[in-house]
Amino acid sequence: MDQATIKVTLFVFLFICVTSAPTPQGKVVDIYSFHINSTVTSRYAVTVITSRVANRLNESKEIHFQVQIPKNAFISRFRMTMEGKMYDGVVKEKKEAQQQYSQAVSRGESAGIVSSVGRTLEEFKTSVTVAAFSKVTFELTYEELLKRRLGQYQLLINAQPMQTVADFKIDVYIHESPGISFLEVQGGLNSKELANAVTTLRSDKELWVNFYPTLEQQTKCNVCGPNGMNGDLIIAYDVERPYPSGELKTSHGYFVHYFAPKDIQRLPKNVVFIIDRSGSMHGRKIEQTRDALLRIVGDLAEDDYFGLIVFDSEVNVWRRQLVQATKGNLEAAKAFVRGIRDQGATDINAAVLKGVKMINKHPQDGAASILILLTDGDPTSGETDIGRIQANVKNAIGGKFPLYCLGFGFDVNFEFLQKMALENSGRAVRIYVDSDADLQLQGFYEEVATPLLTNVQLNYTGAGNLTQTTFNHYYNGSEIVVAGQITNNSLESFQTTIIAISKNANVIFQDTLSAIDLTDFIPENPDFIKRLWAYLTVKQLLEKEVTLKGTKKEAVKKKALDLSLQNKFVTPLTSMVVTKPEEEKTQVAHKPKEGVQPHFEHHGDTTKMTPDQYSQIQRFSVPHSQRFHSNRGSRFHSAQLRPGVGNAHFVDTQPVALPDLLITGPAGSAAHDVVDSDLKYYVHEEDGVHSQTGRRDFFSPRVTMSMDTKNAPTTAPPVSSVRFLISSHLQPKPICYDLPAASKLHLLMDTSSDFSMNGLLSHKGFQLIVFRFKNSKHTLTLSLEGVLYSSDQKSERFVWGQEVSQQESDSVTLILRKNEVDVSMGTMRIIVLRHQKNGETFLWPAVRQQPSTASLEGILGKNKLLYEELPSSLIKFADTEVKASWSTAVDYRLPSAPAVGCWLIPFQSILQGTLSDYTVSDV
Repeated sequence: MDQATIKVTLFVFLFICVTSAPTPQGKVVDIYSFHINSTVTSRYAVTVITSRVANRLNESKEIHFQVQIPKNAFISRFRMTMEGKMYDGVVKEKKEAQQQYSQAVSRGESAGIVSSVGRTLEEFKTSVTVAAFSKVTFELTYEELLKRRLGQYQLLINAQPMQTVADFKIDVYIHESPGISFLEVQGGLNSKELANAVTTLRSDKELWVNFYPTLEQQTKCNVCGPNGMNGDLIIAYDVERPYPSGELKTSHGYFVHYFAPKDIQRLPKNVVFIIDRSGSMHGRKIEQTRDALLRIVGDLAEDDYFGLIVFDSEVNVWRRQLVQATKGNLEAAKAFVRGIRDQGATDINAAVLKGVKMINKHPQDGAASILILLTDGDPTSGETDIGRIQANVKNAIGGKFPLYCLGFGFDVNFEFLQKMALENSGRAVRIYVDSDADLQLQGFYEEVATPLLTNVQLNYTGAGNLTQTTFNHYYNGSEIVVAGQITNNSLESFQTTIIAISKNANVIFQDTLSAIDLTDFIPENPDFIKRLWAYLTVKQLLEKEVTLKGTKKEAVKKKALDLSLQNKFVTPLTSMVVTKPEEEKTQVAHKPKEGVQPHFEHHGDTTKMTPDQYSQIQRFSVPHSQRFHSNRGSRFHSAQLRPGVGNAHFVDTQPVALPDLLITGPAGSAAHDVVDSDLKYYVHEEDGVHSQTGRRDFFSPRVTMSMDTKNAPTTAPPVSSVRFLISSHLQPKPICYDLPAASKLHLLMDTSSDFSMNGLLSHKGFQLIVFRFKNSKHTLTLSLEGVLYSSDQKSERFVWGQEVSQQESDSVTLILRKNEVDVSMGTMRIIVLRHQKNGETFLWPAVRQQPSTASLEGILGKNKLLYEELPSSLIKFADTEVKASWSTAVDYRLPSAPAVGCWLIPFQSILQGTLSDYTVSDV
């Protein structure tokens, strides 16, 4: 279904080929770990599925892995790891891929192929024979550009693992530099007990959603059953839009421009609905069409003009010309709709030409004309040659307005409708014959119900290789996206101008865009804009190819194929083959080791870095401050950071890692005010000194620098204290507070299940965390050295960094990963992360699930604090007003440990007590 709302849909199936031999109790094939990680950067989503599977039998078994995703997503990578070897899928032209696949199968090798299935789904499937008591890991990556629909983007993850999975995780990270204006987590996986498994963290520009269901929870939700979950998790969001001319981003010589102006008066519509009433529409189809039309007609605005055409072998009009949507006309139209009955054949040609004629007879300045066709079959009456029908319609419309074709069911010739729609600036949408078909019809109409601009043209100076730049209409709640290459990689000559027609006059948006270079914002995916451009270009070339013939068609097809192969996209023109090579080793491109933090020394007011250290600086937006990065790190002998004004001094005198310098300003000013006041940096290179002045995007290493002024506010916790965060999607912004280090803290207690957790706080984080459950029958001790689990006088020890493993006993589940331990005790689920930063190691607990009705005690029991923002930096909660200051904190509850903005409040106000109320004599 080619819906406007992007849906990231994953159907994961694992099939077992069972022999006649008896199988042991339990799972023959065990998915012991299943992770979905989705990263969205400026609407471009990259999703990675990692499934780890074990053969629990004492004989070899063939394991099949199959994934289906919507056509809007391009699979871009697949890797299979077994017996210490990795096998990567290779994207080839479809014909060549099929030949290689067939040859592998004929040799008796395990092979896999991924290809597009029709025009709605892409399907990946592969199989591999796994030795007795052995494991295999599958990793699949796909990419897509989220499309705005009805004022929001939707990232939908549908999980159907076909069994319960102990180590099941969905992690979503979204970064939108204009700011996130709206967030809502929906879907069947966010229901009943599973709702407690969803946690969110939101800052101005970043959003994290985590979903960690326990084994027990995976059978208790609206879409759960004995075999586990079968449903979706939907992250719906939208972004701030401060500039009417849109949002422009550049990186590595490419740009993307998002245009979605707001506060524009709607245009009146001239709309004609052309409805197939032929015999094939009998029954449920015609009933649902009538239901949808009644609602659609009822939603027309009074300044709209509309017409109704029904057709079979004959064409009948409700009124001979368009009429205004007055109350009386709407009631008369509804009566006509109620009388529509199915009969006869299908004369599409005559019906569409009649609709075009009605619109052409009603010219109206400042109005948007739209033609909507709904049919469920091929033309069987009148003109039946689809090529001539398409030519007739194209000549009649003449590019003046769009035609939208809705194909009801699978009997319809969808390619015919798609070409006819694309040739006339519209699109074709399949309506599925389900119980919600009427809602599908309404949903489509809502997308085009409110036109705001017509004849939109986006012009770019200093750019080439552009995606589509002209658009017939811009509708409220949608978004126009254009990408391309910047000529000579120069932003100086790059300009954009947008021309369109609004309700009252022509409008021009020009020279108001601020180009933001994202090269250093997104170190984990520096070429994402180039890939976004390639993705959008391939999509549009594939659509264009549908409308062409002969050599032009072949040329466009070749261009789309070449771009698909260059970017390793699985498109309708390509396939991905996975084979086990004979006597060959898979080549792996090595990257710098993860987790190794660069260190440097500083002397007085000068900080020195090696070239390798400098090249690893990362920059991303945080409230009131940003980071500085240069991609020329290999040329640096050293770098010196000096303030251009004031008397700056280093507060922290310990060796530190680069990505964490915090800059603060004078009392009463935000940190960015200081950054604006002519801070200057100097970078010594082989060929001289590079300097820059007045950059608001200056931010830099983890030395805390403050201006030498009185009463300067602190943006990082004092050395002798540690900063804690409280965040929830119910809160407008996070809350933070500082607690003294070297404290033995009562962290969490649930008296209803006899669960408790205490910790020893060091100057960075926790050195020791102890869990107790069921009158200390179960004790879990986590230290910097390792993990000790004691139960019924039996103890087991684990070390950090070991392979993923799992322990289960008596309502307790432990999942050990590289640098975290996933602890489930009764209805509590807590992730303890092991952080390594600046040469120091510490632990941090993150509550992932807790009883919704329990009255929890302890510091972490206050993790959903609701408050109200008042003027003059006052925060009101629990009927108390408290003075707060805007600050920053590092959120160690996430593995990435991002810096977020927060309201800093004294801990006494948040905890509603003194520190002694939350300390224990022994951890």
